[in-house]
Parts: sequence; structure tokens; C-alpha cells
Amino acid sequence: MHYSEIAQRILDSGLRQQTGATPAATVAATISTTLRKNVVRVDRGVYSLRTPQSVPPEESETELPDSRGVIPPTALEAGEENNGFLNAFGMFWRRDEVDWDKRGQTLLGAQLKVAKPVNFSGQVGVYILYSGERVICVGRITEPRLGPRLWDHTRDRLAGRWDRFSWFGVLIAKDDGTLGNVPCGNFAVDMLVSTMEALLIEGLEPPQNRRRGDGFNATEFIQATDPEVERRRAKQLLFKLTDSK
Repeated sequence: MHYSEIAQRILDSGLRQQTGATPAATVAATISTTLRKNVVRVDRGVYSLRTPQSVPPEESETELPDSRGVIPPTALEAGEENNGFLNAFGMFWRRDEVDWDKRGQTLLGAQLKVAKPVNFSGQVGVYILYSGERVICVGRITEPRLGPRLWDHTRDRLAGRWDRFSWFGVLIAKDDGTLGNVPCGNFAVDMLVSTMEALLIEGLEPPQNRRRGDGFNATEFIQATDPEVERRRAKQLLFKLTDSK
């Protein structure tokens, strides 16, 4: 079972009442430290309870992921693939679930159900605008302003042409709900290629690709409706109910 699935099972079963913004990363860290003697890694990010028959001869403790769910270099050198330097993404978020009156200052997403929402307004990376399933526009953000950039598109020539958007960011979502710093340093060519492949597979969903981008299961964030949008909808519903009497 993938560690993100384990995290969701824990939350669904009520075994953990309070959680941070990245429960899957917390589970990965726990497995790599406290529970490594009780489980065995059977695939990238996938674990099973340890039995004498389930332990592969070449198993190494260094192959367990860190708190971010990243496989250490030693495992990568042994043939593991990495997911590049994309650290978070959201797919087909709805435009009408965002309160644009805030000028894009709030873009909420959660890693798992009931997890603490993260505000991705300050994310850095690339985005895709859609009309239904059709790609309308692809853009990039090199400064921490994903939200404001999307808000710009609610007022420019594309304003009436998109209803959903996807984004792919390089900033890590921390467990306290904040975003990390822009990564710096040299990136290997294989990491760049891995990132480009994963982005294209996820963003364009080509029908002949039977697998998702490598390593994306643990970094996807599901859109959370802005509380102000929910409040307005509740107010409109109440108005309709009282007006119909």
C-alpha cells in the first residue's frame, strides 16, 4: 500500500483526530524511522507488513523515503526513478471554487481529506487553463504569485474562456500549511527530463500513456473550496428557501 493511502486510511478510521497539512509525508517519515523493522518496501513508496518471505535479499535501509517521501540518492543510483523537482501540483481545479474578490490571494488545497488546507497562492511553477477538457493557455510563474497570476486571467482577454486550471509547483508544502523557499542549486539533466515528462503526462493526459508521472501520488493536492465561496452559496440557498415561502 502506498504511504499516502495508509495516511488516508488512518484518517478515515479516526485513528488520528488532528493532522497537519502533509499527513502522507508524516506517515512516510514514521515508516522510515519508527516502523522500518515492521514493514518492507515492495515498490516506490509502497509498503507491506514484513514477513520472512517478503524481505528481498537486496533490501537496504537507505532505500526508505525521508519526511518528504523522497527516495535517497543511493536508491536512485540502484535504478529508482525520481519525480524531478516538482514538489506539489493540483489538477483540474474549478475556477468558481476560488474567491477572486481577494485578487488571487487564496488558493486552497489539501493533500488528503480532512487534512489542513494549504494556501498555494504563493506557488512558483507552471499552470494550464482549460475550457472543459480543452487546453486554452499554458503559462509560467517565476515569482511566488500563482494566485495573482491566475487572477490576472479573470480580467484579461482569456477571462471568459476558461473554467478550470491545473498547476505544478516547485515549492514544498510544509506540515504547518506554509510553503518552502524556491529551491536553488544545479539540477541534473535526468531530473529535468523526469520533471518535464511527469508534467506533460499529468497536464495533457495523453491516452496512450498508461501510467502517471513518476512519484506524483504523494504530492497532489485536491482543491478546497474557499470558505467565503461556501458562505455565499449558503446565503444564496437560504435566500431562495425563504423567498419561496
